[in-house]
Amino acid sequence: MKILLTGANGQLGSELQATCPAHITLIATDYSSLDITQTAQIQAALDQHQPSVIINAAAYTAVDKAETDVERAYAINHHAAAHLAQAAQQRGLYLLHVSTDFVFDGQQSTPYMPTDVAQPLGVYGASKLAGDNAVQQICPTAAIVRTSWLYSAYGNNFVKTMLRLMAERESLGVVADQIGTPTWTRTLSDTLWSFVVQKPQGIFHCSDNGVASWYDFAIAIQEEALALGLLSKAIPVKPLRTEEYPTPARRPAYSVMDKRATETLMDCTFAHWRPRLREMLIQLQQQAILK
Repeated sequence: MKILLTGANGQLGSELQATCPAHITLIATDYSSLDITQTAQIQAALDQHQPSVIINAAAYTAVDKAETDVERAYAINHHAAAHLAQAAQQRGLYLLHVSTDFVFDGQQSTPYMPTDVAQPLGVYGASKLAGDNAVQQICPTAAIVRTSWLYSAYGNNFVKTMLRLMAERESLGVVADQIGTPTWTRTLSDTLWSFVVQKPQGIFHCSDNGVASWYDFAIAIQEEALALGLLSKAIPVKPLRTEEYPTPARRPAYSVMDKRATETLMDCTFAHWRPRLREMLIQLQQQAILK
């Protein structure tokens, strides 16, 4: 099987390359080799490589910057997704499109179902929702997989930022009133590889299990990193209210997602986020040793 991957240099793209099954030929592309905002480049890549599946892991993910960089956010998250969906529909290809929990407004207090109404709070979420809607309308056989609070050993993310700040500073403040589910990219990549085989269609949710605030997540990062020797000392971490840490973009106060349909399809139960965090930090530790 031959698969075209977009966003290859991102967290998820890197994880997909690292976990690619042996029987799959993965054509990994990033912006420098394939600009998915250009339909001619998409068609040329598909003509050249002749894949049977497209995994769209490319996205504009700078949540705060998107508030002023609106055109670029929509070009990548909405219009490029539509271009890929159009190409997949025309050629009979299976499209896996990755989306986000930020399509929800956070007003619920129970996990969001894939069928719940999406009402994003900012440009990033709105541009991703526009992409989701375009994919569904243009290519009904596609699967849209929403995920949340991604982190990995690759690229930049909350876990790596916390490790750096905890090593540099004497204390730290972290928002404690935004609730979601931290998710290791390995969970999402395993799900996407399963979907490549099963080819379900529609909207699905994928994250690790459990809930946390960013503050809870930061506390866990420090505890696990200390236990592994990735940090040499503990520092005080103070819980903050959202209004104490203002940002250009509003975040949902609650974005936990219901994953039961995905778990049923895959015949599995996603692990709790805390042991998954530990696994990722062990991977990070091993990479540091190899260096």
